[in-house]
Parts: sequence; C-alpha cells; structure tokens
Amino acid sequence: MSKFNPTEIIPTLIEKFGQMVTTKELKSVSGEIGISLATLNKNLKLYKVGRGVFDLSTYEKDTMCNTGHTDNISAPCETPVTSLIPEKDSLYVPWGNFKDIETIIKSKTFMPLYIQGLSGNGKTQSVEQVCAKLGRELIRVNFTLETDESDLIGGFRLLDGNTVFHYGPVVDALQRGAVLLLDEVDLASSKVLCLQSILEGKGLYIKKTGEFVQPAPGFNIVACANTKGKGSDDGRFIGANVQNEAFLDRFAVTFEQSYPNVATERKIMTRLLVSLGQTECLSLVENLTDWASIIRTTFTEGGIDDVISTRRLASICKAFMIWGDINKAIQLCCNRFDDDTKGVFLELFQKVSGEVSTDTTTPETITTWSTPPVTL
Repeated sequence: MSKFNPTEIIPTLIEKFGQMVTTKELKSVSGEIGISLATLNKNLKLYKVGRGVFDLSTYEKDTMCNTGHTDNISAPCETPVTSLIPEKDSLYVPWGNFKDIETIIKSKTFMPLYIQGLSGNGKTQSVEQVCAKLGRELIRVNFTLETDESDLIGGFRLLDGNTVFHYGPVVDALQRGAVLLLDEVDLASSKVLCLQSILEGKGLYIKKTGEFVQPAPGFNIVACANTKGKGSDDGRFIGANVQNEAFLDRFAVTFEQSYPNVATERKIMTRLLVSLGQTECLSLVENLTDWASIIRTTFTEGGIDDVISTRRLASICKAFMIWGDINKAIQLCCNRFDDDTKGVFLELFQKVSGEVSTDTTTPETITTWSTPPVTL
C-alpha cells in the first residue's frame, strides 16, 4: 500500500472528478492509486462536507501553514488556513471566570459549561479568547426561537443535482474535537433537546443518515445566556424562554458573570483608547468607569431600570474618537434608553466629570441615585 501523499493524490482526484468528490468515486480509484478506501476517507476527513462528500476546493489554501512554507509537504497541514481557532485580541484583558474556563478547556475533559450574566459583559469574548490562547478550534452557534434540529445537526441539500446530507455545526464540532459555543442559548425552543446525548458526552446518532458520530478528544460545550433558563420576568430579555430542566441539568458547571470591577474596566478602556490613538485623553477613563460603576450599583439596588454595559463604554470611546466630543459621544450612545433614563445618565456624567450642565431642566428621577458621585 502506498503512503498517502496529498500533493500527489488530491490534485489527481481534482483532475479526475472535480473539486467535489464522493465516496463512490474514491472507491472507484482506490485500487488504481494503491490506497485503500478507508485510508482515503481518513486522510480526507478535513474536507468532508457531508455524508460521503468531500470538498477539495480549499486544498491549495490548506497546504500552506501559518509559516507560509509549502515545500516538502508530505501530510495535511496541522494548522490549515481554514482553521477555526479564533484570533487573539491584543486588547483583551483576562478577568472574572477566564482562568477557570481556561482550566477546563485546557484539560480536554468533557464538562459542559453554562455562563450567565447581563448583556455586554464579555461572556462570549472570554470563551473566544480562551480558545485563541490555547489554540483550540471554536464553533459558535447563535440561537433564535427559530433554530431547529437541522440548523444544529444538519440536513439534506441539493448539490450538483443530487440530494446530499450536509453536516451542521454540532457534528462539525464533534468530529473536529472543537469547543461548541451555544450563544444566547436561553432563546432556544424545546428543539434544543436534540443535544441531550451530546451534553452527556455520548456522541450523536444522525437519524436521517443512520450514522453515529463519536466526539473527538477535546470536544466540549459552552453555553452563554443572559438568564439561567428560567425566562425573563422583568422583560429585559424579550424572547428568553424557560428551558427544560433536563436540558439545563446536563450542564455540569455554571459561572455567574457580572461586569468587571472598576480597576479591570479601566485597563480595558485604557487599552482601547490607546489603540484608537487617544493617548492624551486617558483621564476620560476614570470618569467613564466611575460613572458606569455608580449606574450599576444603583441598578442593583433597584433605583433605575437600565445599566451601562462594558460594551457600551467601548462604543462611547469609539464615538469619542470620531467626534472628539465626549458629551456628544455619550448622548448618541445613550439615545437607545428612554428620555428619563437618558437624562439621568447624562446628568450623572456631568457631575462625575465636574462639568456644568447647560440644560436647566433636571429630571426628577435623579433623586433615585443612592450612591454619591465620585469626586475626581
């Protein structure tokens, strides 16, 4: 039996059959090229896009590793261009549950995680950056009420006049040993129960094809949500559903993620402003983070119904870079709130920053603030 050499075999397959090759076609040439069908299937796994179908169109890209060298290739590149490893964010500041999430994913122990917290506090980004740091592939699925089994597991598609079963993101993650990120999972309907066996680490039986897919080493599941699967009584997260208890109970670990503390958030905003070329305006960081901290404290105490997220602080910094006017930046980024709340937020920032408001009307709701402004 000849040694599998992709530089010789794959171009031959493309020349003979085109970029889309089926198992039946591989079987027809396996004897000619001196390689068994099982060996071909195994070594072409990276290019498998459906049951018995391989897409070789990315082969030329895949032969180039991160180093850019293509000479003396005798096997598929370990880190192909099509890798699903997230890019490292040079501005990212590890905090909160980052270390614990890293420890679990690094261990390659199957342990489904559930991360719950308010919007814009870095839940998804923390998972992405853990995978980037560890060089782990990540497949992210964003849920809506309409997400169904075919969106997750896969379904039949028309390809070159033939009906072919295409694997969904869940099967891809299982086969690659990747981290499967179920984002906004509390928006899912009961159809998410198709993941039950996967959440037990037992693999998946694909009913439509009769295949059984075993999880490759390192496969794990991380879910991110704004709620704990019990719905949103206050209406803040419209569409969040009450999840089946049997589904939720299969997540071994739950992390509760709040917003970063003031010191951490200052590091985040400082890095962002420096990257935006605003090195002379770093004094804004203290004002913005103190302002956000007071708002969150009051929100927690029930004094106001909205909150400034870390994501919104970052948006304010970017708006400031564009207009060069911090008050305008804050106003534009706070326009999404109702008039009373927006008025309170703007008034509070003027007090925190020591500026005098030109607006003679002070919203009565300002009296809801129970934490005094910080004197800078």
